[in-house]
Amino acid sequence: MDGTVDIQTHDPDVSGLGRVRPEVSALAGDLVRLRRDFHRHPERGFEEVRTAGRVVEELRGMGGWRVRANVAKTGVIADLETGSADGPSIALRADMDALRAQEENAHLDFRSANAGVMHACGHDGHMAILLGVARLLARRRERIGGGVRLLFQPAEEGPGGAEPMIAAGALEDPRPEAVFGLHLWSRLPTGYAAVAPGPVMAFTDEVYFRIHGKGGHGASPHEGIDAILASAHLILALQSIVSRNVDPLQSVVITIGKIQGGTVMNAIAEDVLLDGTQRAFTPQVRDLCTRRVREVAAGIDAALGTRTHVEYVSRYPALVNDAGMARVVHEQAAAVLGAGRIVTDFRIMGGEDMSFYLGAVPGCFFFLGAGNREKKADSPHHSPHFDFDEDAMTLGVEIFVRIAERFFGRLS
Repeated sequence: MDGTVDIQTHDPDVSGLGRVRPEVSALAGDLVRLRRDFHRHPERGFEEVRTAGRVVEELRGMGGWRVRANVAKTGVIADLETGSADGPSIALRADMDALRAQEENAHLDFRSANAGVMHACGHDGHMAILLGVARLLARRRERIGGGVRLLFQPAEEGPGGAEPMIAAGALEDPRPEAVFGLHLWSRLPTGYAAVAPGPVMAFTDEVYFRIHGKGGHGASPHEGIDAILASAHLILALQSIVSRNVDPLQSVVITIGKIQGGTVMNAIAEDVLLDGTQRAFTPQVRDLCTRRVREVAAGIDAALGTRTHVEYVSRYPALVNDAGMARVVHEQAAAVLGAGRIVTDFRIMGGEDMSFYLGAVPGCFFFLGAGNREKKADSPHHSPHFDFDEDAMTLGVEIFVRIAERFFGRLS
């Protein structure tokens, strides 16, 4: 998951920890132990061999779970052995993969031991939270009338593990009535949550431009066709799509993040490569932008004599929360944190493959505040300095357990 948002608050008390039941508070040490172990040994998407092994070890050690490993390469699915299968069924999801990043948190004694790989987005905490939920639900399994499935998913950061998990049966036998997930969020203070219905995260499309001109001497530009000049026009013109073709009440991002072209300072570049990303919340706006990008590139070719090939690679669809399931999460999060600490006007242009589950089953993906400046836990996600406030993990366990209680009745 990528994207950041700053939410300011003047409330000096953002702990919210007083509404966590003692049984959950007692798990705090285990949650920290697990999170730090995952953090110290990060693994990239579809390479989470050790990580998945630790998840399986923990689940089998607590008993009460039927565990399937090696799902979609490195995924793990666990089904609770409940007192009755006649009631509703829900699924809870956590992602497992880390990022290609070199950690720079020298002050952490559990920092990454794997060079160039880092948990810089909170997935280590997501796994710890879901394992905490697993422990509590296992203790109460005889009183649960229905099904609970845990999805420990690989490769959220790319190329995407949700689709292969679904293809492997993650949402079948039984098919859950609802699916829920959370994301720890360092840009939101600990003790707050963001829960919103409808589109919350954007379509994520990759776009690649290959601009071909004609090489020549830098002192005789009239004899060549300058691909670098064309790339400059293209980069600027793409922003006119955002500012002049899209309804200003809609949200769109077109970003060129990589440019490669030229060989020496005194030659006309024959080829330039541009790599970028396009984000939108609705299919209509997405299609409009895609069409206009191609038209703008063709127009610049006509004006300057270049030939541009445009390639789109679709990654994740927009993440859309079901209104009814968002209401369930809102109620339970408010019961833990307080009604005044639930942010409902929340959308980001980042992408998440939780969207595939939500496209198949009603559900809700919410953001749990885990930012704490005093603990040096307020850096943006994907930063080499990223960390989160570990106190947020018990809040996540409490909210997830309350969601299960909402479906199965009081379990305590």
